[in-house]
Amino acid sequence: MKARRPKASTGQPRISVVPMVIIGSGIDATDVSRIERLWKRYGERFLARVFTPGEVAYCQHRRNPVPHLAGRFAAKEAAMKALGTGRSREVLWRDIEVVRKSGPPQLEFHGGAARRFTELGAESSLLTITHSDALALAHVLLVGS
Repeated sequence: MKARRPKASTGQPRISVVPMVIIGSGIDATDVSRIERLWKRYGERFLARVFTPGEVAYCQHRRNPVPHLAGRFAAKEAAMKALGTGRSREVLWRDIEVVRKSGPPQLEFHGGAARRFTELGAESSLLTITHSDALALAHVLLVGS
């Protein structure tokens, strides 16, 4: 697929289109109150089982960490669906990590999730997270060329 090039006189940059193949797609909705209950009941044990130290640190620097934890939980669930595994085939919670460098959040895959990502032929992922006081939503696309 080629993009149409604008005329040279317009001063607009040339636009190129890079074709992508969607390898997997996953979406998840998580009740923020559910994550809050789990954290209150199991404390640090819950956080250590589900989230990486970087994810915990990021969320705990927020005024209210719970919606951010719920967003990351939803992202992990959505990524597992995109990988086609759920919590099986050696894909563990902490094998999927939501990172914030600069710009939007991104996924990093480790362990069993990284192996499955490679098996599928995925080259990159796209992540969207949003949350309200009550609900966190995440959508993941795994893409290849």
